This record gives sequence, structure tokens and C-alpha cells, in this order.
Amino acid sequence: MIKEFRLPDLGEGLTESEILSWKVGVGDTVTLNQVIAEVETAKAVVELPSPFAGVIKELHEQPGTVVEVGKPIVSFEVTDDAGTAPLVPAVTPAAAAEEGEEAPKRQPNLVGYGAVVESSGRPVRRPRNFPAPADAAGEAPVAELVETRPADIPAERPRSTPPVRKLAKDAGVDLERVAGTGPHGLITREDVQAFLAGGPREAAAEPAPARETRPGERETRTRIKGVRKLTAEAMVHSAFTAPHATEFLTVDVTPAMELLAKIRGSREFSGVKVTPLTLVAKALLVALRRNPSLNSRWDGGNQEIVTFNYVNLGIAAATPRGLTVPNIKDAGALSLHQLAEALAELTEVARAGKTPPADLSGGTISITNIGVFGIDAGTPILNPGEAAILAMGAVRTMPWEYRGEVALRQVMTLSLSFDHRLVDGEQGSRFLADVGAILAEPGMVLAMV
Repeated sequence: MIKEFRLPDLGEGLTESEILSWKVGVGDTVTLNQVIAEVETAKAVVELPSPFAGVIKELHEQPGTVVEVGKPIVSFEVTDDAGTAPLVPAVTPAAAAEEGEEAPKRQPNLVGYGAVVESSGRPVRRPRNFPAPADAAGEAPVAELVETRPADIPAERPRSTPPVRKLAKDAGVDLERVAGTGPHGLITREDVQAFLAGGPREAAAEPAPARETRPGERETRTRIKGVRKLTAEAMVHSAFTAPHATEFLTVDVTPAMELLAKIRGSREFSGVKVTPLTLVAKALLVALRRNPSLNSRWDGGNQEIVTFNYVNLGIAAATPRGLTVPNIKDAGALSLHQLAEALAELTEVARAGKTPPADLSGGTISITNIGVFGIDAGTPILNPGEAAILAMGAVRTMPWEYRGEVALRQVMTLSLSFDHRLVDGEQGSRFLADVGAILAEPGMVLAMV
């Protein structure tokens, strides 16, 4: 029996994903829930588990192809239904109609793949297919390279096969600096090796489609997609929907930094990475208990203010794919030790580009650490659906009034942006003052909890 696996909705109502790589090939025998592919959504890189146990009969899409949700991506030969996952991917009514099938009223989706599609359906964007030269053994034959991308839409990154990208990564080569000599500017293994040997860096064949260069090479154009596109849309929506207000507070955090040094040297925190962000996050969580309006959401459709009785703390993270804001679920219930562990894990996963979609949604308030870039203050834009975001600046040693005299102290500036529909100036000020008071004198926590 032949069964098709259609690309499921990977969460947040996403309509398409790019196939990054296949972990299996035609003829391979796979088991239930074995990882068969790696796909990239607008938010994260996700591993797809197999919904069937059987033999791979056909891979419908090659790496580099952008595929609509509900479209077949792989076919399996299975002997019976014993090796079938109890939950199957959602199929869009549009995809069912195109295949001549009756649209399902409702189908369950694979665990962890997000929302299913109702029978009413929803609009689906048409995908743009890019040249996707690759197979499990290495580089694809020239005949398989078909350019279907419109000429006026450049790709976002240099085109190459997964083995070549791995070779470049292992060798520390930035593919942006390598000119491809393969068909349509494809970067080959020989191009990377020539680059490492100091050979030619300019293509002898067609220019790579990764960019469009104007006469005189005064401009470079990159197509907007993925995380960059999603971030732009979210920030524009937030900036022009929620009335932002930003307040600043400069604090002597010397006592907090002294406490940090003691914590790092304690046996209890041995092997745990504790940073200034850890202390700021904990101070924010304590301050929220006294100022719950900062942990809320504006529900315009129902004309309600939703105040959360839990805290999903978002942490802005710069990743190779762009800015993401994964969040720590129920952060308010964590001890300082648990919070430090959660922050370390969140950062590591985000930088690897492996944050699951579920961790990128449902945030209630966020922190952005601009201090790591040497920045003192800023006016952060709210994440949609959140009432506040706190930016922590760099910790600087500078002259400061201390006990009636001028002394060198460690100082930090906090910047709080909030939605003025939900948070009044007084509420925002009290919250920011509480965070500052805890960092200026950590013992103040005893008076607040």
C-alpha cells in the first residue's frame, strides 16, 4: 500500500516551509517517528518525524524547495496500518480538491505540529520553487537543475548542496564570499576547495542567483523571507497598533554584580552559567507580582484585558537566521538556579537555530539584552500580544554618587517600553522602579515577596 505524507502545519498558521535536507533516500526502510527531513519555517528549523513505518518510494520535493502546507512531500510503501502514526498531518481543502479528493471535515495533526485546518479552509500562498540541486550521495546531475524562480527575485543565500554547505561550515568558509562555477551559479565542492587554496573567487559561469547586482556593483538585493520577513511584519504591526511609551532608569547595580560573583563561586551553582541577564530576569519576575498589569494582553475583539496568572518570559536572541524571541514557559515558578539553567538552554538552542515553534509563541513579557553589544539604552518595540518589554543596557564602571561621595560604581540603564492601553505611566514607573530597586539592593526582594 502506498501512502503519502503531506507537509503539515508546523504551528502558528504557517502556510509554507522550505525543505532543507532529507535524512532518508528512496529505498530506505524507516521506522515510525524516525526523523526523515529537516524543514525551515519562518520561525524555526524543524525536524519532521515519519508518520509511517515502511519503505521510501518517492521524495516529491528536493532540498531548497518551498512547499505549501498540505502538499505531498514523500510517499511510503507500507504493508498495513500497524506502522501508522495515530495522528496524521492536516490536509488543506485546497490541496484535497487539487488531488480530486473530498476535503476532510477535520483531521488531527502530528503531535507538536500546531493547529489543524478546519473544513472552511484558509487562503494558501503559492510557493516559489528554487533550483534545488542535491541528493543523498552528493551533487545532483546538471539535468536535474531546473530554474523556476522568477528572474527578478534573488534568493536569500548562496545556492549549494547540503554536503557542500557542511564542507564549508567545517572549514570555516563563508559561502557569501565564494563564487559558484556550477549551473546557475551553484557553489560546488571544487569551488570551496579552490577558495581554501586561495584560488579564483569569481565565477567563470553564470552569476549566482543569490543576489542581483546593479551596474558598478553599488547595490546588493536580497529577497525578504523567513525570520526577517516575519520579524518585519510583527514589528510594523506592533508599532502601529499598540501605543508605545518608553521610560528609562539608570541604576547602581554594584551590589547585584557582587551577588553575582558570590553565586558563581558557590557550590550550589557549580556548572551553571549565571549572568547579569539571569539577575535582571529574576528581578523582573519578582516585580511582576506587584505590578500584574505589565503581564497582560489587549483583546480588542472581545473588548477585554487579559491578565496572565503565569509568566512566559521571552528572551530576544540574535541567531544566524535573524532575531527570534523564544520564551521560558512558567518562568515565574522557577528558582534562580532553574531560571539560569533554562536561560542557558534557551540561548544554546536558539543560536543553533533549533528552537521549536511552540517556544516561539505564547510569550507574555520579554527582555532584550542590548548590553552585550555595548549599548546603554534603547526604545524596544513590543512583541505583538505583550504589554511590555525590558531592555537591559551594558554594565559600566563610572563615577557615581555613593554615600555622599563620588565613587567608581557599576551602573546599568534599564529601558521599559509598554502598551499605554494596558499600562498607565504610574504602573510602568512603579514596575521599573521595583526592578531597579532589586538590582540596586538585592535584599529588597525580602520586602517584596
